[in-house]
Amino acid sequence: MKKLLILSGKGGTGKTTTAAAFIKFAQAKALADCDVDAPNLHLVSGRSDLPEKSDFIGSQKAVIDADKCIACGQCVQACRFQALEKVGNVYQVRQYACEGCGVCEYICPTSAAQLQQDIAGELALYQGEEVFSTAALRMGRGNSGKLVSAVKNALYYAVPKDVELAVIDGSPGIGCPVIASITGVDLILIVAEPSLSGLSDLDRIVQTAAKFQVTTAVCINKYDNSPEHTAQIEQYCQAHQLPLVGHVPYDKQASFAINNGQSLAEIDCPARQALYQAYQKTMALLNN
Repeated sequence: MKKLLILSGKGGTGKTTTAAAFIKFAQAKALADCDVDAPNLHLVSGRSDLPEKSDFIGSQKAVIDADKCIACGQCVQACRFQALEKVGNVYQVRQYACEGCGVCEYICPTSAAQLQQDIAGELALYQGEEVFSTAALRMGRGNSGKLVSAVKNALYYAVPKDVELAVIDGSPGIGCPVIASITGVDLILIVAEPSLSGLSDLDRIVQTAAKFQVTTAVCINKYDNSPEHTAQIEQYCQAHQLPLVGHVPYDKQASFAINNGQSLAEIDCPARQALYQAYQKTMALLNN
């Protein structure tokens, strides 16, 4: 099974819009949303069935047994994250501040403070004609890279062996979830925007992908908003021998489609035509 990953330097460049269109063009049977901090591919997936859900266990967090707490305050003095507060006659843990370091457990004279496994997110797997894996990380939790890996593994285990293509919508940026998304894919398509920051974002992802030796291509979204910066991205791609597979124009109809929960592949507009051309070139690269 070939694995296509779609990335962008930041949110709002059109990454998910591109992924949703490619999924429709390819009639893909395996798809994943690895943007676990803000998953939204499901909004245009057209799924009405209920997914199989499971908890994702992240790092540990401290809890305090109120029956054992003698309010001595030693834990408060030792906690460098200010994650403990007094409530009534006992201390409690502020879950969003706790880093699970275990100092409170170590120093507590009555063993009232203990580390416990923390539910850091929720995995969701839709199965049917299409297999769609996604997840949502809970607020204030870490381990987003591990959750991304869990999303991908759930997809790979559930997909029938005869499925030929998986389309993965990655996270923006170059952090842990992006690195976890890149692992094991066959081709990365970077959706870039024509701006000064867009060129910088593109360069950061290209450098990250190069460390994994994954073939990388580029598509410029809303290229006509800034011909000057579009030319700079074109020059960058030429200098770094990156295939430039598409120029997608700014299209007001795209906003209406997205607001209606539609993929651009479902409407007739200039952006759809440009995305289809980009899709054809991307598939040619992927199958080369």
